[in-house]
Amino acid sequence: MLLAAGRGERMRPLTDTTPKPLLAVRGRSLLQWHVDALAAAGFRDFVINTAWLGEQIPAHFGPEPRSSEGLPLSVRYSWEGLDFGGALETAGGIVRALPLLGDIFWVVAGDVYAPGFPFSVQAAQRFARSDKLAHLWLVPNPPHHPEGDFGLSPDPAATDRQLALNQAARKYTYSTIGLYRREFFARPWCGIPPGNSSGVKAPLGPMLRAAMDNQGVSAELYTGPWTDVGTPERLAQLNETARP
Repeated sequence: MLLAAGRGERMRPLTDTTPKPLLAVRGRSLLQWHVDALAAAGFRDFVINTAWLGEQIPAHFGPEPRSSEGLPLSVRYSWEGLDFGGALETAGGIVRALPLLGDIFWVVAGDVYAPGFPFSVQAAQRFARSDKLAHLWLVPNPPHHPEGDFGLSPDPAATDRQLALNQAARKYTYSTIGLYRREFFARPWCGIPPGNSSGVKAPLGPMLRAAMDNQGVSAELYTGPWTDVGTPERLAQLNETARP
């Protein structure tokens, strides 16, 4: 599932006319970077949630979606804007799209740039064999988020590096890339009815923390290129580095 419903207030005025995930980095939209990487790794069935200027996203992919390399794709949409007048936040949006998703699925934010991220089948298979509800990729804290989000267990011998809510643990930033199980978006972790027909808005963070308290989340550190493209300045910097 690709998250593409947000308004992108901090990216204005760019997002006044273009949804944030369609802003271009190095000649390719942020959303297209993810689609191309996932498709190349063998993942070609996509669900994209939309809200702000959401009609532009299916127009971008067209009636016969393909990756930049020409690989055929299946793309379905969860129309939060049309159905409820706006975005449902991360957990609300995922539960709304749940009928379109499988038992295990990637969740990727459409506003981050991670050109070398390894969307591997092996990672999905390892997660499927585990007993975890979610597996997250963390990144070193960027300058705009120095306090981080979650701490990793200090035990390097652990098969799955458990996320620790120990305040003394070194914190890292959630990359907004992860693998999830369908059952995570049901009770006791999530109180929204399947399909979210009422359009409940709900964040993901509290659910993750509750699951972490019950050893239900694993994580690993990713140190490759990663940018939260949250401001016009960061977008300009990415595009500036692409020049000869």
